[in-house]
Amino acid sequence: MKIFIFRILLKIYSLYHSLLNKASLEAAKHRGMKVGKSFNMPDKVYFGTEPYLIEIGDHVNIAAGVRFVNHGGTTTLLRRLPGYEDARIFGRIKIGNNCTIGINCVIMQDVQIGNNCILGANSVLSQSMPDNTVFIGNPAQFLCTIEDYGDIVLKNNPEYPRELEKDRKKLDEYVKANLPYKFKKARRIK
Repeated sequence: MKIFIFRILLKIYSLYHSLLNKASLEAAKHRGMKVGKSFNMPDKVYFGTEPYLIEIGDHVNIAAGVRFVNHGGTTTLLRRLPGYEDARIFGRIKIGNNCTIGINCVIMQDVQIGNNCILGANSVLSQSMPDNTVFIGNPAQFLCTIEDYGDIVLKNNPEYPRELEKDRKKLDEYVKANLPYKFKKARRIK
C-alpha cells in the first residue's frame, strides 16, 4: 500500500513539473523566442529575461538546469560610475539543428551553436561552436568533432538486444542483470 501512495505522489509531482516546463516554454515563445520542430526539454530550462533574443533549431534536446544569458548584469555596477552610465550588454543566442545541450549549462549572449553540436554537462559557453563539434568545460572549449565523439560512443557501446527498446520495463530488467561492472580509470591532470 505504501509503495502505491509513493507512486501516486511521484506521478503528481512529475505532472506538476511537466506543466510548469510547458508553461515556461510557451511563455518564452509568446515573448518571441523561436523554436523549431521536435524540440525536447524534459525539465526546467531558464530562458532569461529576453527570450525574444533566442532562436532554437529543429531536433534540439536541452537538459535540465540550462540557462540562457542574453544580457550582462555586470553593467549595473558600471552605470554607477561616471562616464559609464550608458553601459549595456545585450546579445542574441542561436542554436542550430540537431543539437544537444547537457545538464546545467550556461549559454552566454552573442553565441551561435552550429548544426550537429553537443555541449557537455555543466559547461559555460561564451564563444560560438562551429558545426559538428563537441565542447565541454568552464569556459567551454573544443573537445572533438561529432564524428570522433560518435566513434568513442560506438567503441564503448553497451551490448543488448535492441528490440528490448520497445518495452522499457524489459530493457531495464535486462540492463540491470547484464550490464558489466566496468568503470573509468582515474586520469592525471596535466
